[in-house]
Amino acid sequence: MPVQAPGKYMVLSFSPLPAELIKALIAPYRSMLDRDVDVVVFRDVRDWERLSALLKSADVIIGDYTMEVPITREMCYAMEKVRLVAQPSTGFDHIDIDACAEKGVPVANIGGANAVTVAEYTIMVALALLRRLLEAHERTRRGEWPQWELMEKGSFEVQGKTWGIVGLGRIGREVAKRVKAFDANIIYYDKVRFESLEKELGLDYAPLPKLLRTSDIVSLHVPLTPETRRMIGEKELRLMKPTAILINPARGEVVDEEALARALEEKWIAGAAVDVYSREPPGREHPLIKLAARGDLNLIVTPHIGGASTESRARIIQVTIENVLRALRGEKPINVVNMPV
Repeated sequence: MPVQAPGKYMVLSFSPLPAELIKALIAPYRSMLDRDVDVVVFRDVRDWERLSALLKSADVIIGDYTMEVPITREMCYAMEKVRLVAQPSTGFDHIDIDACAEKGVPVANIGGANAVTVAEYTIMVALALLRRLLEAHERTRRGEWPQWELMEKGSFEVQGKTWGIVGLGRIGREVAKRVKAFDANIIYYDKVRFESLEKELGLDYAPLPKLLRTSDIVSLHVPLTPETRRMIGEKELRLMKPTAILINPARGEVVDEEALARALEEKWIAGAAVDVYSREPPGREHPLIKLAARGDLNLIVTPHIGGASTESRARIIQVTIENVLRALRGEKPINVVNMPV
């Protein structure tokens, strides 16, 4: 079976989208290319003989948006003419971007295509935690009437609270814009200061320890890097107020999940919302999933859907296909994360 159709570009996709769908998305732009495009979807990285042949023949690679199929150093070095790895998500920690750079292969993500969606998710779960929405719904559904009990536990507004944003990239900025409308005090921590944004959005910069000590709501919006891996551990959680809540729609490994589970169980903090996990799916024995199953803590767990609205998925596909086309036309891709272009 030939790896590549003669006289055609070959797009190798590790995402589970059907090849015919990817072809259909490219088809309206066929006239902008000098030849036709063949699409191969392949996810069995254990079949190295077939995989290496595909990597050798591919002109562009579409990464796996589920992040289940890694792109390893060995795979990068098997690429011979790949012009771009287009990753259809914000995260790219399953790709060896350094090895790709060494081979001269740019890796691009979706930029801010899902920033608004993640920001809205962050606001949604913060409000739900502050107002104890899950407990109120569940107990009322069961026929109970815990009105006074929930009020005694505490039901809080965002107004007048301090919201700490960790990571002022595209998503962090969208969160700040929305939090501003609630008349909250906004502080942020990032490895870079953004003084123009401080003025524009009414933000104050704070070192991470100070942010954790003073914030009522802490939301995390950083990529997973060696510097951010487990940046929130037991030490950091113990700095937070016992009335504070933590929201993580970033990456699971940014937080020490065992420490967060203890923080919730032992009441170091008042609540948390988690959309991402160090392994996905996390399984029933994951410490946070086990806690959530108890139902007696102020904990929201969701299946990595913070950035997955219908609108954002359309934008993600649009950005990914645009980058594929740019690469096939010999143009510079956008949102490259591993090398200058």
